Amino acid sequence: MKKISALILVMVLCLSGTALASEAIKIGVIGPLTGPVAFYGVSVKNGVDLFTKLVNEAGGIRGRQIELVAYDDRHDPTESLNAYNRLVTRDEVAAIIGPVTSGPTFGVAQASADDNVPCITASASHPDVTSYGDNFFRACFEDPFQAGGMARFAYENLGARKAAVIYDVTMAYSTGLYESFIEAAGEIGLEIVAVESYSTDDVDFSPQLTNIAATNPDVLFIPDYYNVVYLICGQARSAGMSAIPLGVDGAGSWQEMTDADFSVFDGLYYASAYFGDDPAEIVANFRANYGAEFDGAAPNMFEVLGYDAAAIMFDAIGRAIDAGVEIGATEESYQAIIDSLKATDLECVTGHITFDENNNPVKDITVIKIMNGEETFEAKL
Repeated sequence: MKKISALILVMVLCLSGTALASEAIKIGVIGPLTGPVAFYGVSVKNGVDLFTKLVNEAGGIRGRQIELVAYDDRHDPTESLNAYNRLVTRDEVAAIIGPVTSGPTFGVAQASADDNVPCITASASHPDVTSYGDNFFRACFEDPFQAGGMARFAYENLGARKAAVIYDVTMAYSTGLYESFIEAAGEIGLEIVAVESYSTDDVDFSPQLTNIAATNPDVLFIPDYYNVVYLICGQARSAGMSAIPLGVDGAGSWQEMTDADFSVFDGLYYASAYFGDDPAEIVANFRANYGAEFDGAAPNMFEVLGYDAAAIMFDAIGRAIDAGVEIGATEESYQAIIDSLKATDLECVTGHITFDENNNPVKDITVIKIMNGEETFEAKL
């Protein structure tokens, strides 16, 4: 067994017990393991796998091992729903971690609400994800929270008074963030001087950026994933724009790009759930364990969120067992886990986690700035 640091060992051991059980607890995992956004699905699964390994090596949850059953949804809503149905009807899982991206999550959230199956997504941030029923939770902050936070950060921390937005009109993640940013801007007096849109797979944004540049905004909000943010930032500079770029959690893990000129990101601020150099002991210990498991690599935010999602779910299952419930694919087990999730009060890598009345986590946003190919901590919101 690889060395487990003190704080993570405590968190893992609190899930363990001395009783033996012959049957593993099955937990489903759904995410894009292949396809255009496979990076996010693989990252979340890495985090879930790591926490599961640590729990199993420490004795399991109250003596029962965890068996993960994972399916690839390829970022496709139909595939995601098919995976959910297999997990519930054939694999008989006790709970599900996933899906990963917002679009494919909607159908699963609706179906799981109908079946009252406990679910937690690591990273699907659209506000509607947790609106279908009391059974569905998330480990990440929701889009209105982070988009509103970035609007307030621009106004209060950067002194911005005029903002522009460019967003993907065909993607739920991007449109939800755009709408939340606009609403928050109106509440605080941040003037929106330009709004431009594009479609997924577009690579030329010069017409939209030329229009935006003519309005001379102080900040440019780009609610999309890092590969698109990279293209827009580069083309914005070519259009002569001096606006400060603002991103969201999708801009994280930009270091994964190959053959990229990282100076394009200079001056970008983005919302994150995690900062790798956070001095908190639980963060340092997590990084050490992650590095030991993945040959010295540094974790990205989505791996951290996957790790935390597993920690939250396994903690809830442990407390349901303590209440005398036999964990499995039964209505009693489902409800007991859901009740335990609602009562979550847990120290995680991305912060101390409790849930609000809508099953969204109550925790801080970390604002990170990119400059000269490096990230620095900027603020907590």
